[in-house]
Amino acid sequence: QVQLVESGGGLVQAGGSLRLSCTASQNIVPMKTMGWSRQAPGKQRELVAHISSEGVTNYADSVKGRFTISRENTKNMVYLQMNSLKPEDTAIYYCNADFPIFGEFVGQGTQVIVSS
Repeated sequence: QVQLVESGGGLVQAGGSLRLSCTASQNIVPMKTMGWSRQAPGKQRELVAHISSEGVTNYADSVKGRFTISRENTKNMVYLQMNSLKPEDTAIYYCNADFPIFGEFVGQGTQVIVSS
């Protein structure tokens, strides 16, 4: 089992920034990918960004150029820097981990609200 704990969510005005953090309960080096997804009210969960064990990143088109994902293996942490936030970024943000053989793990989420 891998436990993922998100933090850093909150209320911010449009155009502002937030940095989300995800702390894993164990070494993240073996994780194939670590990532962030989000779920807005009344919508399906969508992938926002992920980063491979080699550091290759991928982003949803809606956040490209505004969000940056990074990982700090020595601290078992993954970050999501969110800039130029828009009201449509309002959602619960979840940290995800793809652990080969053991499966996918998801945290409890952190709420992000962007006011216009």
